[in-house]
Amino acid sequence: MDCIFCKIISGEIPSKKVYEDESVYAFYDINPMAPVHVLIVPKTHIASINELTPENSAVVAHIYEVAAKLAKELGVAESGYRMVSNCGADAGQTVFHLHFHLLGGRPLKVDMC
Repeated sequence: MDCIFCKIISGEIPSKKVYEDESVYAFYDINPMAPVHVLIVPKTHIASINELTPENSAVVAHIYEVAAKLAKELGVAESGYRMVSNCGADAGQTVFHLHFHLLGGRPLKVDMC
């Protein structure tokens, strides 16, 4: 598979890992949009939100649990942070492996469009 996130998860491409367990991998974004910008991805390749099913959707709840833990560890839980997942080209998805951006560390713009 020619997926950059699968290659990061496997260690084929280096990353600055923040967290890893049996189902999730989290690493710093190489092009951060905020002082804290971490990508949280399932280890299983799921192309986008559109591919979530009853059989694989539990990983999303786990990703949010990991996000809450990381937000505390990275010092943004109290001040606030944003979780973003783009679905499809029109929404700005450029890597077609389900992923969530955890952004924080400064006031974020409210207007997202």
